[in-house]
Amino acid sequence: QGILREGLEDVKQFFKANGSCRLPLSPSLLVKGIVPRDCSYFNSNAVPLKLSFQNVDPLGENIRVIFKCGDDLRQDMLTLQMIRIMNKIWVQEGLDMRMVIFRCFSTGRGRGMVEMIPNAETLRKIQVEHGVTGSFKDRPLADWLQKHNPEEDEYEKAVENFIYSCAGCCVATYVLGICDRHNDNIMLKTTGHMFHIDFGRFLGHAQMFGNIKRDRAPFVFTSDMAYVINGGDKPSSRFHDFVDLCCQAYNLIRKHTHLFLNLLGLMLSCGIPELSDLEDLKYVYDALRPQDSDADATTYFTRLIESSLGSVATKLNFFIHNLAQMKFTGSDVRPTLSFAPRTHTIKTSGRIRDVFLCRHERVFNPSKGYTYVVKVQRESPGEVAFVQRTFEEFQELHNKLRLLFPSSLLPSFPSRFVIGRSRGEAVAERRKEELNGYIWHLIHAAPEVAECDLIYTFFHPLPRDEKAAGTNPTPKPADATWARPLGKVGGEVKLSISYKNNKLFIMVMHIRGLPPLQDGNDPDPYVKTYLLPDPQKTTKRKTKVARKTCNPTYNEMLVYDGIPRGDLQQRELRLSVLSEEGFWENILLGEVGIRLRDLDLAQEKMGWFALGSRGHGTL
Repeated sequence: QGILREGLEDVKQFFKANGSCRLPLSPSLLVKGIVPRDCSYFNSNAVPLKLSFQNVDPLGENIRVIFKCGDDLRQDMLTLQMIRIMNKIWVQEGLDMRMVIFRCFSTGRGRGMVEMIPNAETLRKIQVEHGVTGSFKDRPLADWLQKHNPEEDEYEKAVENFIYSCAGCCVATYVLGICDRHNDNIMLKTTGHMFHIDFGRFLGHAQMFGNIKRDRAPFVFTSDMAYVINGGDKPSSRFHDFVDLCCQAYNLIRKHTHLFLNLLGLMLSCGIPELSDLEDLKYVYDALRPQDSDADATTYFTRLIESSLGSVATKLNFFIHNLAQMKFTGSDVRPTLSFAPRTHTIKTSGRIRDVFLCRHERVFNPSKGYTYVVKVQRESPGEVAFVQRTFEEFQELHNKLRLLFPSSLLPSFPSRFVIGRSRGEAVAERRKEELNGYIWHLIHAAPEVAECDLIYTFFHPLPRDEKAAGTNPTPKPADATWARPLGKVGGEVKLSISYKNNKLFIMVMHIRGLPPLQDGNDPDPYVKTYLLPDPQKTTKRKTKVARKTCNPTYNEMLVYDGIPRGDLQQRELRLSVLSEEGFWENILLGEVGIRLRDLDLAQEKMGWFALGSRGHGTL
């Protein structure tokens, strides 16, 4: 920090002598001075500087940039240019992937400037709000977005932005082979837009840890990202949309394989170490698979998504990075609460006179459990507020307080572990009494504890508290979402059906809204098809089995060969969805019969078919 301050004095002298200058990032950015108090540095290897310049425009905000020395930013410029071209291709085809593409400019050998995106945070900072093991948890990203988008429509818009931008990032980073992906070079805006930074490794040149590649997954797509998309820990129909977006974006880029190979080929002689021979170009060729049909590429990319989501290596890499960064974290970094968008103090909120936990309530969103309603009285006459907090949020407060104060100054916290059902009414009632005692002792503890910012932030009303202030909503029964008339089978299957060269192609894409099994568990569904009439049962085709889901994704092609067009008119496709039951007989979840004569197969037919008891399907 001292070295930085000394260096900034030279910059101040430059502006005193010259008055103003244009930033290399863009000729339109005219600045007249440096703002030392807003300048700092990052803890990565090259120790980039975070600089804040005074805008010449009196109405304009300060202009914030990153200055890097020690990295070849020509590679970053080239990567961003490729992503910018991908984005143009998508937009021209009517697909806006909501990509965040920032400016980057190399100003000399191994140095340059990078634009800083406002209102964005690295995944590491978001995850460590939930502790150093935050990278193994599913909720940090969703909770952070909820914190910055408290209104329901705001949050839904942020999730939509996340789905599109995450899909775009998956495709772009895979095609360009962008490596060294850890949670400090993936960022998330408060509006839900996800984007990658720092492209020091690309075209598959992964960092090695001994003989092991650090980037083991095809691209970064983790369970906390899937949690945001699904709206919980179970697959939903929004995950189908995400997979479809990825595959559509991938196929659009594949159509322009020659463009990317030509552009990268022009750069072979420019001296970028990781783009120096034909093997580097071959990486992009192999990633784009120009020899595949769109259907084959769709199946291929779906398997890549499944592989990335199932990779423990990515989360482990994130966790190791969290540990490595802990030694850089200064002692002046104060812990904050993951669910509170900003910090509140005794000065800004007013002194708390008393707190009382008055009741617990059953909640169903974002997950089933109990929330505790606390009445907060301040010294200002008549100022009373009600806040709702979960047991996990009380526990987070206690854990963060332990980082600041010795245990002797803090009251003991109720045990998290209970025998039997941990979400039962009796447990919630018992915890209510224990938490009431805990917060009373907290408010009456030593002044340095009772008046600290963490406690005043915890008891400050959030937008969700104001919405539910003083209300006691009647909970809906737990099984209301699954209620359906007896005898009716639910769900829909999305198919793409096409016919070419005496071959019938059935692409089984997604299924949504399958009923749970009689024991309440989610099924292990798979799809089985026959082409009727088929007395010998020779036309049976099956997909793989999806595990524990009512909304599976397959993107598998089932092919019937040697079917003359005239014969097609007499055939019916019988599709069944079953749950694999191991030693027991598989359970029928729904089926549909599709008369092929009802479909004009001169061109591909794609759509959702209702599953039911034996009946004919309608598109």
